[in-house]
Amino acid sequence: MASRITRLLKTIFLVEILRGLTLTFRHLFVRSITRQYPHERPDVAKRFRGVMSLLRYQDGGEKCVGCGLCEVACPSNVIKVVSAEREGTPLKRYAREYWFDLSRCVFCGFCVEACPVDALAMTPNYEYATTNKRDLLLSKETMLALGDQYFPNQPPKPAYIGSCESEMYLLSAKQQHYPTKSDDQG
Repeated sequence: MASRITRLLKTIFLVEILRGLTLTFRHLFVRSITRQYPHERPDVAKRFRGVMSLLRYQDGGEKCVGCGLCEVACPSNVIKVVSAEREGTPLKRYAREYWFDLSRCVFCGFCVEACPVDALAMTPNYEYATTNKRDLLLSKETMLALGDQYFPNQPPKPAYIGSCESEMYLLSAKQQHYPTKSDDQG
């Protein structure tokens, strides 16, 4: 019975509306915080996911090996990787072409997580508005430039990359007397 009376009184005196109005009036007299955007940049979190970039090693070599796992992991199908083999070394691959369509990206970060050699990173760049949609199709060179700009201090190339597997393959191929490209030409 008491709960019915309190509910009736709350309905008659519009208690919920009065609570909302008191909250509004309380914030009405508080000084507002406005950032002057072009001059004062907002602070982004460390885990912010902006435009994706390709990274290099300390010596300037590209980290991307052209495996295409980022292309497979992308839910929006915005990545296109064309890989090729390095001349003279059959097991060393690289990304000959790398295209990234920023206009369709959902910034999920799955591509960064899927990369086995940590060749991708999300930059803190959030200013990529443009009037031309074709400017949002990023090439490999553009993404490498973004990586150089936002991640300049990269670790050196590990010693094991390219030092064992390809040399062992070449040695076994020579021992088996498999033809090489130089044998085909001569």
